[in-house]
Amino acid sequence: MPDEPGEAPGAAEAPPGERPRIRVDHPAVDPTSGDAIDGVALLTLDRPEALNALDTQTMLELVEALEGLDTDETCRCVVITGAGERAFAAGADIKEMAEATPVSLTVANSFARWERIRRVRVPIIAAVRGFALGGGCELAMACDMIVAADDAVFGQPEIRIGVIPGAGGTQRLTRALGKAKAMEVILTGRNLPALEAAEHGLITRLVTREQTLPEALRLAAEIAALPPLAVRAAKESVNRAFELSLEAGLEFEPATSSFSSAARTRRRACAPSWRSVRPTGRGAEVDGRHPHGNERRRPDHHARPARRAQRLRPSHEG
Repeated sequence: MPDEPGEAPGAAEAPPGERPRIRVDHPAVDPTSGDAIDGVALLTLDRPEALNALDTQTMLELVEALEGLDTDETCRCVVITGAGERAFAAGADIKEMAEATPVSLTVANSFARWERIRRVRVPIIAAVRGFALGGGCELAMACDMIVAADDAVFGQPEIRIGVIPGAGGTQRLTRALGKAKAMEVILTGRNLPALEAAEHGLITRLVTREQTLPEALRLAAEIAALPPLAVRAAKESVNRAFELSLEAGLEFEPATSSFSSAARTRRRACAPSWRSVRPTGRGAEVDGRHPHGNERRRPDHHARPARRAQRLRPSHEG
Protein backbone atom coordinates (compact mmCIF):
# COMPACT_ATOMS: atom_id res chain seq x y z
CA MET A 1 0.00 0.00 0.00
CA PRO A 2 1.47 3.42 -0.89
CA ASP A 3 2.40 5.80 1.88
CA GLU A 4 -0.28 8.21 3.02
CA PRO A 5 0.23 11.88 2.09
CA GLY A 6 2.58 13.56 4.52
CA GLU A 7 4.08 10.26 5.67
CA ALA A 8 7.75 9.58 5.14
CA PRO A 9 8.38 6.53 2.93
CA GLY A 10 9.51 3.60 5.03
CA ALA A 11 8.58 5.22 8.37
CA ALA A 12 8.42 2.73 11.22
CA GLU A 13 4.98 1.95 12.59
CA ALA A 14 4.18 2.45 16.26
CA PRO A 15 3.36 -0.64 18.34
CA PRO A 16 -0.35 -1.61 18.28
CA GLY A 17 -2.39 0.61 20.57
CA GLU A 18 0.27 3.33 20.78
CA ARG A 19 0.45 6.59 18.89
CA PRO A 20 3.54 7.26 16.77
CA ARG A 21 6.42 8.80 18.67
CA ILE A 22 7.56 10.73 15.60
CA ARG A 23 5.16 13.04 13.81
CA VAL A 24 6.06 13.60 10.15
CA ASP A 25 4.89 16.66 8.21
CA HIS A 26 6.04 16.61 4.60
CA PRO A 27 5.85 19.18 3.28
CA ALA A 28 6.27 21.19 6.45
CA VAL A 29 3.80 24.01 7.08
CA ASP A 30 4.88 27.55 7.89
CA PRO A 31 3.41 28.21 11.37
CA THR A 32 3.04 31.90 10.57
CA SER A 33 1.38 31.83 7.15
CA GLY A 34 -0.01 28.30 7.09
CA ASP A 35 1.58 27.72 3.66
CA ALA A 36 3.33 24.48 2.71
CA ILE A 37 7.12 24.82 2.46
CA ASP A 38 8.37 23.16 -0.70
CA GLY A 39 11.18 20.67 -0.19
CA VAL A 40 11.13 20.80 3.63
CA ALA A 41 9.99 18.10 6.05
CA LEU A 42 9.33 18.57 9.77
CA LEU A 43 9.88 15.71 12.22
CA THR A 44 8.49 16.21 15.73
CA LEU A 45 9.56 14.09 18.70
CA ASP A 46 6.08 13.51 20.09
CA ARG A 47 6.45 12.33 23.70
CA PRO A 48 5.87 15.57 25.64
CA GLU A 49 4.67 13.64 28.71
CA ALA A 50 8.17 12.09 28.91
CA LEU A 51 9.99 15.28 27.83
CA ASN A 52 10.49 13.57 24.43
CA ALA A 53 12.88 11.01 25.93
CA LEU A 54 14.64 8.92 23.30
CA ASP A 55 13.60 5.36 24.03
CA THR A 56 14.27 2.51 21.60
CA GLN A 57 10.98 2.85 19.72
CA THR A 58 11.38 6.62 19.34
CA MET A 59 14.87 6.22 17.91
CA LEU A 60 13.70 3.48 15.56
CA GLU A 61 10.87 5.64 14.22
CA LEU A 62 13.15 8.68 13.93
CA VAL A 63 15.88 6.86 12.02
CA GLU A 64 13.48 5.18 9.62
CA ALA A 65 11.66 8.46 8.98
CA LEU A 66 14.97 10.17 8.20
CA GLU A 67 16.10 7.38 5.90
CA GLY A 68 12.78 7.46 4.09
CA LEU A 69 13.02 11.21 3.55
CA ASP A 70 16.64 10.88 2.46
CA THR A 71 15.54 8.81 -0.54
CA ASP A 72 12.57 11.06 -1.35
CA GLU A 73 13.53 13.50 -4.12
CA THR A 74 10.85 15.94 -2.98
CA CYS A 75 12.61 16.37 0.38
CA ARG A 76 15.69 18.57 0.33
CA CYS A 77 15.99 19.59 3.99
CA VAL A 78 14.65 18.26 7.32
CA VAL A 79 13.88 20.07 10.58
CA ILE A 80 13.67 18.11 13.86
CA THR A 81 11.95 19.59 16.91
CA GLY A 82 10.33 18.44 20.14
CA ALA A 83 6.66 18.57 21.08
CA GLY A 84 5.56 20.57 24.10
CA GLU A 85 7.06 23.57 25.81
CA ARG A 86 9.66 22.04 28.11
CA ALA A 87 12.12 20.03 26.04
CA PHE A 88 13.62 19.23 22.68
CA ALA A 89 14.61 15.85 24.14
CA ALA A 90 15.61 15.25 27.74
CA GLY A 91 17.91 12.31 27.03
CA ALA A 92 17.39 8.57 27.16
CA ASP A 93 14.36 6.95 28.74
CA ILE A 94 15.48 6.37 32.35
CA LYS A 95 12.95 3.58 32.94
CA GLU A 96 14.16 1.72 29.86
CA MET A 97 17.80 2.26 30.85
CA ALA A 98 17.15 0.87 34.34
CA GLU A 99 15.88 -2.37 32.84
CA ALA A 100 18.68 -2.70 30.30
CA THR A 101 21.67 -5.00 30.66
CA PRO A 102 24.95 -5.09 28.72
CA VAL A 103 23.63 -8.14 26.87
CA SER A 104 20.29 -6.52 25.94
CA LEU A 105 22.06 -3.36 24.78
CA THR A 106 24.41 -5.42 22.62
CA VAL A 107 21.58 -7.43 21.11
CA ALA A 108 19.49 -4.32 20.43
CA ASN A 109 22.52 -2.63 18.81
CA SER A 110 20.99 0.72 19.71
CA PHE A 111 24.12 2.73 19.01
CA ALA A 112 24.04 1.65 15.34
CA ARG A 113 20.99 3.87 14.88
CA TRP A 114 23.11 6.93 15.58
CA GLU A 115 25.47 5.90 12.80
CA ARG A 116 22.48 5.64 10.46
CA ILE A 117 21.58 9.25 11.30
CA ARG A 118 25.14 10.30 10.49
CA ARG A 119 24.83 8.72 7.03
CA VAL A 120 21.70 10.70 6.09
CA ARG A 121 22.68 12.91 3.13
CA VAL A 122 19.88 15.49 3.27
CA PRO A 123 20.69 18.46 5.57
CA ILE A 124 19.11 18.27 9.03
CA ILE A 125 18.37 21.25 11.29
CA ALA A 126 17.53 20.93 14.99
CA ALA A 127 15.00 23.44 16.35
CA VAL A 128 15.71 23.36 20.09
CA ARG A 129 13.49 24.79 22.81
CA GLY A 130 13.92 23.90 26.47
CA PHE A 131 16.10 20.99 27.52
CA ALA A 132 18.44 19.13 25.18
CA LEU A 133 20.24 16.85 27.62
CA GLY A 134 22.12 13.59 27.26
CA GLY A 135 20.83 11.85 24.15
CA GLY A 136 18.85 14.98 23.32
CA CYS A 137 22.04 17.02 23.18
CA GLU A 138 23.69 14.28 21.12
CA LEU A 139 20.75 14.27 18.70
CA ALA A 140 20.95 18.06 18.28
CA MET A 141 24.69 17.80 17.62
CA ALA A 142 24.12 14.97 15.14
CA CYS A 143 22.13 17.46 13.07
CA ASP A 144 23.98 19.74 10.68
CA MET A 145 22.78 22.99 12.26
CA ILE A 146 21.06 24.05 15.48
CA VAL A 147 18.56 26.87 15.76
CA ALA A 148 18.04 27.36 19.49
CA ALA A 149 15.73 29.39 21.69
CA ASP A 150 17.31 31.73 24.20
CA ASP A 151 15.90 29.50 26.97
CA ALA A 152 17.39 26.29 25.56
CA VAL A 153 19.67 24.26 27.84
CA PHE A 154 22.28 21.79 26.57
CA GLY A 155 24.27 19.27 28.56
CA GLN A 156 25.73 15.79 28.96
CA PRO A 157 24.82 14.86 32.56
CA GLU A 158 25.56 11.12 32.18
CA ILE A 159 28.56 11.31 34.52
CA ARG A 160 26.17 11.90 37.43
CA ILE A 161 24.70 8.41 37.10
CA GLY A 162 28.05 6.72 36.59
CA VAL A 163 28.21 6.46 32.78
CA ILE A 164 29.60 8.57 29.97
CA PRO A 165 27.94 9.91 26.81
CA GLY A 166 27.75 7.03 24.38
CA ALA A 167 26.15 8.41 21.21
CA GLY A 168 28.72 10.96 20.11
CA GLY A 169 28.66 13.36 23.06
CA THR A 170 32.35 13.19 23.93
CA GLN A 171 33.36 13.57 20.28
CA ARG A 172 30.94 16.15 18.86
CA LEU A 173 30.87 18.37 21.95
CA THR A 174 34.68 18.51 21.96
CA ARG A 175 34.74 19.48 18.28
CA ALA A 176 32.10 22.15 18.85
CA LEU A 177 33.34 23.69 22.11
CA GLY A 178 37.01 22.82 22.17
CA LYS A 179 38.71 20.43 24.57
CA ALA A 180 38.82 22.63 27.67
CA LYS A 181 35.15 23.62 27.70
CA ALA A 182 33.94 20.16 26.64
CA MET A 183 36.01 18.56 29.38
CA GLU A 184 34.43 20.83 31.97
CA VAL A 185 30.87 20.21 30.78
CA ILE A 186 31.24 16.43 30.48
CA LEU A 187 33.27 15.83 33.67
CA THR A 188 31.00 17.95 35.85
CA GLY A 189 27.72 17.13 34.11
CA ARG A 190 26.67 20.77 34.34
CA ASN A 191 24.15 22.33 32.01
CA LEU A 192 25.17 24.72 29.25
CA PRO A 193 22.77 27.67 28.74
CA ALA A 194 21.96 28.64 25.17
CA LEU A 195 23.87 31.94 25.27
CA GLU A 196 27.05 30.25 26.47
CA ALA A 197 26.59 27.46 23.90
CA ALA A 198 26.24 30.08 21.16
CA GLU A 199 29.36 31.93 22.30
CA HIS A 200 31.37 28.72 21.96
CA GLY A 201 30.04 27.81 18.50
CA LEU A 202 27.58 25.03 19.28
CA ILE A 203 24.56 26.94 17.93
CA THR A 204 23.95 28.21 14.40
CA ARG A 205 21.29 30.80 15.26
CA LEU A 206 20.04 31.99 18.65
CA VAL A 207 16.49 33.35 18.63
CA THR A 208 13.53 33.86 20.95
CA ARG A 209 11.42 30.87 21.95
CA GLU A 210 8.56 31.98 19.70
CA GLN A 211 10.83 32.31 16.68
CA THR A 212 12.71 29.01 17.06
CA LEU A 213 10.65 26.79 14.77
CA PRO A 214 9.77 29.52 12.22
CA GLU A 215 13.45 30.48 11.95
CA ALA A 216 14.53 26.85 11.53
CA LEU A 217 11.93 26.38 8.79
CA ARG A 218 13.05 29.58 7.05
CA LEU A 219 16.64 28.36 7.09
CA ALA A 220 15.52 24.97 5.77
CA ALA A 221 13.50 26.63 2.97
CA GLU A 222 16.56 28.67 1.96
CA ILE A 223 18.64 25.49 1.71
CA ALA A 224 15.88 23.53 -0.06
CA ALA A 225 15.73 26.18 -2.80
CA LEU A 226 19.37 25.52 -3.78
CA PRO A 227 20.66 22.77 -6.14
CA PRO A 228 20.20 19.58 -4.07
CA LEU A 229 23.19 17.65 -5.38
CA ALA A 230 25.53 20.53 -4.62
CA VAL A 231 24.00 20.91 -1.14
CA ARG A 232 24.57 17.23 -0.35
CA ALA A 233 28.12 17.36 -1.69
CA ALA A 234 28.85 20.47 0.39
CA LYS A 235 27.45 18.82 3.53
CA GLU A 236 29.65 15.77 3.01
CA SER A 237 32.73 17.89 2.39
CA VAL A 238 32.22 19.96 5.55
CA ASN A 239 31.67 16.82 7.61
CA ARG A 240 34.86 15.33 6.19
CA ALA A 241 36.73 18.32 7.58
CA PHE A 242 36.17 16.84 11.05
CA GLU A 243 37.18 13.33 10.01
CA LEU A 244 40.15 13.78 7.70
CA SER A 245 43.52 15.47 7.82
CA LEU A 246 43.72 18.81 6.01
CA GLU A 247 45.63 17.19 3.16
CA ALA A 248 43.07 14.41 2.72
CA GLY A 249 40.19 16.89 2.99
CA LEU A 250 41.71 19.11 0.30
CA GLU A 251 41.96 16.08 -1.98
CA PHE A 252 38.35 15.08 -1.27
CA GLU A 253 36.83 18.52 -1.88
CA PRO A 254 37.77 19.03 -5.58
CA ALA A 255 36.73 15.49 -6.44
CA THR A 256 33.31 16.06 -4.90
CA SER A 257 33.05 19.48 -6.52
CA SER A 258 33.88 18.08 -9.96
CA PHE A 259 31.27 15.36 -9.61
CA SER A 260 28.49 17.75 -8.60
CA SER A 261 29.46 20.19 -11.38
CA ALA A 262 29.45 17.43 -14.00
CA ALA A 263 26.06 16.18 -12.85
CA ARG A 264 24.60 19.71 -12.96
CA THR A 265 25.96 20.28 -16.47
CA ARG A 266 24.51 16.97 -17.64
CA ARG A 267 21.08 17.84 -16.24
CA ARG A 268 21.15 21.25 -17.95
CA ALA A 269 22.04 19.65 -21.26
CA CYS A 270 19.28 17.08 -20.99
CA ALA A 271 16.49 19.33 -19.71
CA PRO A 272 15.81 21.26 -22.96
CA SER A 273 15.90 18.04 -24.96
CA TRP A 274 13.19 16.38 -22.96
CA ARG A 275 11.01 19.47 -23.16
CA SER A 276 11.27 19.54 -26.96
CA VAL A 277 10.68 15.86 -27.77
CA ARG A 278 8.16 15.39 -30.58
CA PRO A 279 6.73 12.05 -31.71
CA THR A 280 7.11 11.26 -35.41
CA GLY A 281 6.36 8.34 -37.65
CA ARG A 282 10.00 7.24 -37.30
CA GLY A 283 10.08 7.70 -33.51
CA ALA A 284 10.84 10.71 -31.29
CA GLU A 285 12.67 13.74 -32.61
CA VAL A 286 14.32 16.38 -30.43
CA ASP A 287 14.61 19.88 -31.88
CA GLY A 288 14.86 18.48 -35.38
CA ARG A 289 17.23 15.63 -34.42
CA HIS A 290 16.85 12.05 -33.44
CA PRO A 291 17.49 11.32 -29.73
CA HIS A 292 20.87 9.73 -30.44
CA GLY A 293 22.18 12.97 -31.92
CA ASN A 294 21.78 12.19 -35.64
CA GLU A 295 20.34 14.97 -37.70
CA ARG A 296 16.75 14.63 -38.86
CA ARG A 297 16.50 13.08 -42.29
CA ARG A 298 15.60 15.68 -44.87
CA PRO A 299 13.88 15.02 -48.19
CA ASP A 300 16.84 16.60 -50.04
CA HIS A 301 18.99 13.55 -50.80
CA HIS A 302 21.84 15.73 -52.10
CA ALA A 303 22.34 17.47 -48.78
CA ARG A 304 24.48 14.81 -47.15
CA PRO A 305 26.79 14.16 -50.13
CA ALA A 306 27.30 17.91 -50.41
CA ARG A 307 28.31 18.15 -46.77
CA ARG A 308 30.53 15.12 -47.14
CA ALA A 309 32.23 16.69 -50.15
CA GLN A 310 32.69 19.88 -48.21
CA ARG A 311 34.42 18.03 -45.42
CA LEU A 312 36.78 16.33 -47.85
CA ARG A 313 37.69 19.62 -49.60
CA PRO A 314 41.23 20.74 -48.75
CA SER A 315 41.55 23.63 -46.35
CA HIS A 316 43.39 25.68 -49.02
CA GLU A 317 43.36 25.81 -52.76
CA GLY A 318 46.39 24.74 -54.75
